[in-house]
This record gives sequence, C-alpha cells and structure tokens, in this order.
Amino acid sequence: MNEIIAVGLVTLLAVISPGADFALVTRNSYLYGRHLGMCTAYGIAMGVWVHISYSLIGLSFLQQYIPSLIQLIQYIGAGYLIYIGYKTFTLPPILFDQNNCDITRWQAIRHGFLTNSLNPKTTLFVMSIYSQVMTSGNNLHTLIGYGVFISGSHLVWFCLVALFCSTPLIRNRILAQQVSINRIIGYILSALGIGLFFTHF
Repeated sequence: MNEIIAVGLVTLLAVISPGADFALVTRNSYLYGRHLGMCTAYGIAMGVWVHISYSLIGLSFLQQYIPSLIQLIQYIGAGYLIYIGYKTFTLPPILFDQNNCDITRWQAIRHGFLTNSLNPKTTLFVMSIYSQVMTSGNNLHTLIGYGVFISGSHLVWFCLVALFCSTPLIRNRILAQQVSINRIIGYILSALGIGLFFTHF
C-alpha cells in the first residue's frame, strides 16, 4: 500500500509540474481551442507508453542478468527526483509564443506524442519510478497497471489543462501563480527523492 501511495504521489506531482508538455497543451488550447488542446493531451498520453515500454524491457533485463545495477539505478532515480524538485522550485515563469497558425487534429496529436516521447525529463521520471517498484516482487500485470496509471494521469491532467486554458481569463490566473505552485511542488518532489534515497541504504 505504501508503494502505491508513493508511486501515485510522485506521478501526480511530476505530471502537474510545468514543463514542455504543459507549455504545449496550454499553447495549443489558448491558440486553437479546447478540442485541439485535448488532442494534444491524447498525444502526450500515448507518448508516455514509449518510456514505459523501454523501462520495462531494459530494467527487466538488468534485473535478470545484472541485478546489482538495479540498485545503482534506484539511487540515480532518487537523485533525479531531488534534481527535478530543485529545478521545479527554481523554474522561472513560462512564457508562450502567441503567434497564431492553423493545425489539424492529427498534427496536435503528433505534437503531443513527439514532445513527450522525446522529452528526457519523462524518460528519467518513468525509469526512476520503475527502478523503485521492480525489485518489490511485483508481477508484470502490476507493472503494466502502474503504466496505465502514469499514462492515464497524464491524459486526465492535460485534458483538464486544455479545458481551463482554452479560457484566457482562467489561463492567466493559473499562470500568475505558477512560481508559488512550482516552489511547493519542487519542495515535495525533493523531499520524496531524499526519502527514497535513504530507503535504499
């Protein structure tokens, strides 16, 4: 149960932390409307599965043939959570290019997919999650279930972002508070990373 809570909390905090995905969904929602913003969110959720797939394959291989390396990756994963916590805490306000142009539904999905699947932040985040849970005796169904949760969290959050940010007044109010929000999220992520780091001693 503690593992589920930890994975859920880290996932939710990482998802809502502003970054490339947030900037893209906000931009597309603001410029092109709610529908294309939500298409972008679907693309992001699809892109997450790229990271989940190679994390499961790569870490399963290491667990079977080089189990001692998993512990090193766990330390790296915990260190990464501390790092993104610090980066989120010190993140300057995100600015958006408001030059308008037309895009199609499939272009919006493709933008979301490529932005997430090529994002090194998501790579390290997903691998840090799976490096913690793969040594707990979890079977493949449980690990895939975590993947469904991670991908679903991205979809739900960014659909909500699209709903809110397609209304300029609400979007501006959210962005006006982003520095304070970033500091809170950054502090919690760093604290969770420190906790995971000392758990493996």
